[in-house]
Amino acid sequence: MPLRFFSLLSISKTLSRRIAYIAAAMETLETLVAHIQALTKPEDLSQLHSLLKQSDEALRSQAPHLAPLLAQLDPSKHSLGYLYLLDTYLSSSISREQVGAFLPSIAEFLNTCSAYQIRLASDKFISVCRCFKDQVMRQQTAIQGITPLRSAVQKLQNSPEQLTTLHSDFLLLCLLAKCYKASLSVLENDIFEAENPKDLFLFYYYGGMIYIGLKRFSKALECLHNVFTSPMASLNAIAIEAYKKYILVSLIHSGQVPPFPKYTSATAQRNLKNYAQAYLELTTVYATGKHSEIEACIQQHIEKFQSDNNLGLVKQVLSSLSKRNIQRLTQTYLTLSLQDISNSVQLNGSKEAELHVLHMIQDGEIHATINQKDGMVVFHEDPEEYKTCDMVNQIDLSIQRLMTLSKKLTAIDEHISCDPAYLTKVRFFTFIYTQAMDILYWIQWLQICSVLKLGESERDTS
Repeated sequence: MPLRFFSLLSISKTLSRRIAYIAAAMETLETLVAHIQALTKPEDLSQLHSLLKQSDEALRSQAPHLAPLLAQLDPSKHSLGYLYLLDTYLSSSISREQVGAFLPSIAEFLNTCSAYQIRLASDKFISVCRCFKDQVMRQQTAIQGITPLRSAVQKLQNSPEQLTTLHSDFLLLCLLAKCYKASLSVLENDIFEAENPKDLFLFYYYGGMIYIGLKRFSKALECLHNVFTSPMASLNAIAIEAYKKYILVSLIHSGQVPPFPKYTSATAQRNLKNYAQAYLELTTVYATGKHSEIEACIQQHIEKFQSDNNLGLVKQVLSSLSKRNIQRLTQTYLTLSLQDISNSVQLNGSKEAELHVLHMIQDGEIHATINQKDGMVVFHEDPEEYKTCDMVNQIDLSIQRLMTLSKKLTAIDEHISCDPAYLTKVRFFTFIYTQAMDILYWIQWLQICSVLKLGESERDTS
């Protein structure tokens, strides 16, 4: 009996201490919340940030119980404090269901938070955004994350020209939700600042896929081209997949694959083709213009195309061959019957040929008229005279963009020219070059001296 009594007494004391500890911790957190609510002015944020850093251990010890405290804060006014509490809460051992139930609150925070405040703790903000993205993907509701994450990207940026680590997450949600146009407000900005190469690779890779979905193949090629031509010390999987898609989109868009530009890294030029043999073989067969050979090539490599998730693009390559062959006919004939087009392009009759020609006229791929009475197609020259107001505006916009780009390149060149690391390397290589030239000069001088001495000795002997 005494042993049992002492055991119960010990448990009671432990529970009392635990309750007292929790009460003290909650009191500390309540005090912290009061400070967050009070320190809202811009000049107070530095003090609040220091206080939040000091309270990190207390926050983590009570992480699962922070949800009620978050309800006491306004995410638009108390963004920094809300961010610290939210990040700690989401990083704790709460269930996926609890995170899922909290998604509306996270979305509201991302939409309404202060850009200035969240940039003071950008690493925590990125962590919250990633947790949000993972959860909407897990629930297969990617469309719900598009607007909040777009807001998060814009708030994390110092300027529209800066690439953040959240850009690729936002584009991925747009891809999964098939809301391609929602990405254009971010995707169409020119990027001049990027810290992480992987972020840059993913941004242009996902961007290329979005433009493919929009059938804007020239922009898709531009994005994919930026992936595998970017400087790289070693080949990466993103560049390999981008190059495969680049080959297919090039065939769809222009019927041929351009060679690597000179500024492509030696690593990419040496190794990329080894990983894209099936695609390069398809390119070779495509040049023959024969449906049967292309279909045979596709069947031969169909497992490879499927495993790369590129079979849809491969089928578009096959269907583009008919358009390409019709375009070739426009370069040879002025007038041709629908039946002759069908026979030349290997289509199933004049009706199918008429549909192909109509679609190409609508898309501006050819300029022609169809005479319904005799089934004849008359091909025309491009009617664009480059005199319309729209065309002048397009040219003007292109000129303005090129001027802006030129100024940016000049500024970057000046910045690099003043960079201490760059100047150190330049001085080093200049020193090496000077030393090498001096050595070369002395070698040449010694050679001349030896020749002169040899001449003198020959004269003496004679």
